[in-house]
Amino acid sequence: MTPSRVGLSLVLALVASRAESQSLPLVHSSNPLAEARSGLYYQPWVEAGRDWRFDLTLDYASLVEYGLGSTTKDTTYLLDAEALRINLNVTRALGTRNFLLGEIAVGGLYDGFMDGFLDWYHGVFGIPYPERDGRPQNEFDAYYRPPGGRSTDFNRTGFYLGDLRLGVGRRFDQHFQSIVSLTLPTRTGDTGFERGVVSLAWLSTIRAKPAERLRYEGSFGFGYTPTHGELSGIQERYFFQGTSGMRWRMVKGLWPYVNFLVHSPYYTRAGVMQLDKWDAEIDFGGALRFKGGSEFRFGMTEDLVPTGPAIDGVFRFGYSFSP
Repeated sequence: MTPSRVGLSLVLALVASRAESQSLPLVHSSNPLAEARSGLYYQPWVEAGRDWRFDLTLDYASLVEYGLGSTTKDTTYLLDAEALRINLNVTRALGTRNFLLGEIAVGGLYDGFMDGFLDWYHGVFGIPYPERDGRPQNEFDAYYRPPGGRSTDFNRTGFYLGDLRLGVGRRFDQHFQSIVSLTLPTRTGDTGFERGVVSLAWLSTIRAKPAERLRYEGSFGFGYTPTHGELSGIQERYFFQGTSGMRWRMVKGLWPYVNFLVHSPYYTRAGVMQLDKWDAEIDFGGALRFKGGSEFRFGMTEDLVPTGPAIDGVFRFGYSFSP
């Protein structure tokens, strides 16, 4: 056996798992204007048989979008930044069907360093990227300035603590689970992106096994967040999210995945289509499942609808494990 085949055999032995992989990665919006409104996110299936489960996720996102007024020099809305989010999601079993959920995140908003790389990346794949035209590279700026209305400016921050989420869930059978959760306004930083109020979310996940190596997960959720702050006049209060995704066991513990997500508008009558339209994105990548059921995950999230408030590119890494 050649050295390369020996190495491959060792890797496959390492990632071979006694338990089958069941869930897609957890997904939050990394856009601060979206996160400031909706408490909805993608909560994957919570596997039975584990008292505790920890999901640690690192997202690093590039944001650039703007909305023009009556002329090309009249920019009503601008968001140009890079965002870091480190998220910890914890579940605790209560018997065989019920479980508790807790979640907290830390992060920051920066000038960034990725603009040149993303220009090259979009050029390689022939992806139009008009939002970058005319913008200085690696420079933070964010504001909403409606004609005849009050201007709102947003600030960068090197560190913030996010909102705390607490929830309770139940697996009704092997194919359907529901979670009800509240987010508490614990975010720090005073950047103008704070939700500032309690939000409510109801999330349901459906899973199926269409084939021996294929796992499907879909979800739908409804949320409510009261209006708050300087943008209260254009904020939506009721939200809907739907997702549809699958994982395929390519070999041993290697599971490529893809997940499509849609979210209802976060704002209304803002006069900027980037804020007032539905949001659609794709999350894709792979997972390595190790012996004992822990997983290392890697992937990207990309905007499918450029006029929505999703982010152009998010690089994602995660680790999921049970003690």
